[in-house]
Amino acid sequence: MIEDRERVATTDARDLALECVETGIEAGHPRRVIREAVTLEGSETPVESREGGSATDDTLRIADESYDLEAYDEVIVLGGGNAAAHVAAALEDVLGDRIDGGVVVTDDPVDTERVTVLEGDHPVPSQRGVESTRELLAAADAADEGTLVLAPITGGGSAVMPAPAGDVSLAALQETTDALLESGADIHEINAVRKHCSALKGGRLARRAAPATVVSLLLSDVVGNDLSVIASGPFAPDASTYEDALAVVDRYGIDLPDAVADRLERGAADEIDETPGPDDPAFETVPNHVVADGLTVLEAARDAAAERGYETLILSSRIRGEARDAATTHVAVAEEVQATGTPVSTPAVILSGGETTVTVRGDGAGGPNQEFATSAALDLKGGITVAAVDTDGIDGSTDAAGAIVDETSVDDSERARETLANNDVYPYLAERGDLIRTGPTGTNLNDLRVIVVE
Repeated sequence: MIEDRERVATTDARDLALECVETGIEAGHPRRVIREAVTLEGSETPVESREGGSATDDTLRIADESYDLEAYDEVIVLGGGNAAAHVAAALEDVLGDRIDGGVVVTDDPVDTERVTVLEGDHPVPSQRGVESTRELLAAADAADEGTLVLAPITGGGSAVMPAPAGDVSLAALQETTDALLESGADIHEINAVRKHCSALKGGRLARRAAPATVVSLLLSDVVGNDLSVIASGPFAPDASTYEDALAVVDRYGIDLPDAVADRLERGAADEIDETPGPDDPAFETVPNHVVADGLTVLEAARDAAAERGYETLILSSRIRGEARDAATTHVAVAEEVQATGTPVSTPAVILSGGETTVTVRGDGAGGPNQEFATSAALDLKGGITVAAVDTDGIDGSTDAAGAIVDETSVDDSERARETLANNDVYPYLAERGDLIRTGPTGTNLNDLRVIVVE
């Protein structure tokens, strides 16, 4: 998975950290996750190889709920996000010709037989994403009470499924997205704004698909698994309001395009309908299932380290805040482990997940995980190695998933601090051979940080 791994894994500690990264990402891949979470009862061989079948073969089980496929006129797949096409392909593996069609929008397409895969872009929405989402909405509009919709919703869905509402143009949506991503706002705050500029987000896709039964399959890249925030909650009730969106804009001093500002202000004045809340009848037939999240990745990475004989500690799957500040705290924990054996004895691997942010003040290239690694490297002494990646393989807007550093990574602390100040750590890490590149992974379950303490 990791490109040029032999060159990057220059020490045993680096090799272990990269193994934990790969194992964690693979554990969160939709094909593995769906295989474990979705089954067709009574089916011991692939659906395509059998003729007919007993009644129990038509029972779809997802987590602890079951659905009688004979009760529906059609089964379709509708959704989007970085990993949505991989989920659609995995659903086809399980259900075969019981799937009658569908549409998913993604920036990581794969081959499917029955579900139409259309492309969008991430992290900033694009015209092709608008056109693809238009087809998704049309498919949702065509669903009726005899339709069972299987809805893969994954991280990245907010960007790849743009549906500008009202007078909001794509250009205005792009400008707003850029400003939000650079503001330092967290994903809950960012999506509060995006939901109120969309004809799909904030539960509006559930309204479009009603009265169909919609089984939402979520792969969460959101701290705390808030259903309304994952991909901006297209099938989830929304508790945020236009006033909340305006508060985010004020909090971070964001200069909005006129059309977006006008929409939010009109919404706050009750001139535009709010996003549907928990009491909306559209959600009466919309069960949501989180089938994987950040802990899925962390637990697999922990097991990989334990198999190599290391003590392990998962700090949290909910780390957030400014990336460079979080790095300082993580290094402090590693130093305590190294010095005192508290809270875990050495050799040890410390793990964390979540989603840190970057307040962009410079004009360089990088991402939260690259800034985390660079900030950590400034404090590292011997015997500590730090890897930090975004599990989708794309950190910020770069071609790197993240970076791996140790005490050799900073030979000029003044320059390292300058690159952090300018938000330009990507070329600095590239020069040192410390970037981790995976390409799109098909997984999007938040960040993964691995700290090896010898």
